[in-house]
Amino acid sequence: MSGADVNVKLVLRSSRVVTPDGTRPAAVAVADGRIDAVLPYDTEVPAGSRLEDFGDDVLLPGLVDTHVHVNDPGRTEWEGFFTATRAAAAGGITTLLDMPLNSLPPTTTVDHLRTKQQVAAPKAHIDTGFWGGAIPSNAKDLRPLHEAGVFGFKCFLSPSGVEEFPELDQEQLARSMAEIAGFGGLLIVHAEDPRHLASAPQRSGPAYADFLASRPRDAENTAIEGLIAHARRLNARVHVLHLSSGDALPMIAAAKREGVRITVESCPHFLTLTAEEVPDGATEFKCCPPIREAANQDTLWEGLADGTIDCIVSDHSPCTTDLKTPDFASAWGGISSLQLGLPAIWTEARKRGHSLDDVARWMSAAPAGLAGLTRKGAVEAGRDADFAVLAPDETFTVDPAELFHRNQVTAYAGKTLHGVVKSTWLRGERIAADGAVAGPTGRLLERNQ
Repeated sequence: MSGADVNVKLVLRSSRVVTPDGTRPAAVAVADGRIDAVLPYDTEVPAGSRLEDFGDDVLLPGLVDTHVHVNDPGRTEWEGFFTATRAAAAGGITTLLDMPLNSLPPTTTVDHLRTKQQVAAPKAHIDTGFWGGAIPSNAKDLRPLHEAGVFGFKCFLSPSGVEEFPELDQEQLARSMAEIAGFGGLLIVHAEDPRHLASAPQRSGPAYADFLASRPRDAENTAIEGLIAHARRLNARVHVLHLSSGDALPMIAAAKREGVRITVESCPHFLTLTAEEVPDGATEFKCCPPIREAANQDTLWEGLADGTIDCIVSDHSPCTTDLKTPDFASAWGGISSLQLGLPAIWTEARKRGHSLDDVARWMSAAPAGLAGLTRKGAVEAGRDADFAVLAPDETFTVDPAELFHRNQVTAYAGKTLHGVVKSTWLRGERIAADGAVAGPTGRLLERNQ
C-alpha cells in the first residue's frame, strides 16, 4: 500500500470521506490506533490488512462533545459514565469532556477530580476528560487542578441550580479569570446576568411563554458584554457556553475582530427547536438559557455560517423523570440529547444549505481545538483513528425507549431526523454498530496529552 506504514492492519474506505481539505473518495489506513495515511480510494489494500468498505456512507471524524453533564458519582440516578458514554458512542461521539457539576463531589479540587476519574475509568465507552470548576471558595485550587490535567474551568454568573456549585460575582469572576490567565488556562462561562434574571417576571405554571419571559435575552447579552470587558482587560482566554441569544453576536464578532480571546458555542436544541413549538407543560424542553423564537434561531445559524459561533456541543444535562414536572418554574432545566446531536444538526443544516464538512468542523474539529485535543477532530494522518459512519439520507423517528441515556426523557421524541449513525470507531476499533454498543474501552484524557 504505497504511502502507508507496514503496521497498517485496517483500511477504511468510502466514496465520501470528510477531511480537512473537503469530502472526497478515500482509503484511510490505520496503524496502532492512529490514522497512518489518507490515500486515494482505489489504493491497493496490503496483504494481511482488513478492509472495511462503507460504500456511499460518509466517513466523518468522531465527534468531540465538550459539554456533557455526566453527574457521576453522587447523582448517578440522573446519568452516569456508563450510560452517558454508551449513548455518546451510539451517536457518533468518540470524545467527551465532563462538566464539573452536577456530580457529588463537584470537580473543584484535585481530590474531587481523582474521585471522578476513579469512577469513570472502568465505565467509559469513549475517551473522556474533565473540566474543573471555578467557585467563590476555590481560587487556591485552580492552578493545582490545571496541573492535574483539567481542560479548563467552568463558572456560573447566576445560580447554577445546585448549592454545592455557587456562582461568581463580578469581583470573584475577575479574580478567578486573572488567576487562570496567569497560568494560560481557559475559563468557560455560563453567561446570564443575575440582576436581569431577578428583575424578570417570575411565574410558576405550565406556560412556556412565562418561562421564556423569565430568562430574557438581556440577561445573556449583559453577562457577555461584561465577560468581554474582563477578558480584554486581563488578556484572558474565555469561552461562552450554550449561547441562545442571537442579539449577542455583533458584540462577540466585534470583540473577536479586536483580538479579544473569546470563543462561543451553541447547542442542537437552540439550533433545531423553537419556542413556538414547545407545548405548555412540556418541560423536557426546559433549559437555561432557554430555547428561543424561530427568528432568533435564524440569527444563530447566521452566526455559525460567518464563524462568530465556533462550535456545536450538546450541553447534555439529564435528570430523573420525576424532576421534569409540568411546572416550568420548578422543573429541572436541561435537555437530554447526547445520542441525537449529529442527526438533529444534520437535519437542520441540510435544509439551510450546509454540508457535512460544516457539521464536522462545528462538532468535531472546533471542539477539539477548543480543548487542545490535537489528536482528535479530523481525518488526517497522525490523529487518533476515531470515526463516525453516517448514512446521511436515511431517516428515523426518535423513540425515547431506544435511547441509551439513563433516563429516556428527550425533547426530540417523535421527531423524524435525517442521518443514521451506522457505526462508531475509537482508535481503530468499532465500538458501536447498528444500534448496539460494545463494552467500555475508552481512556481518560488529560490536557495536553
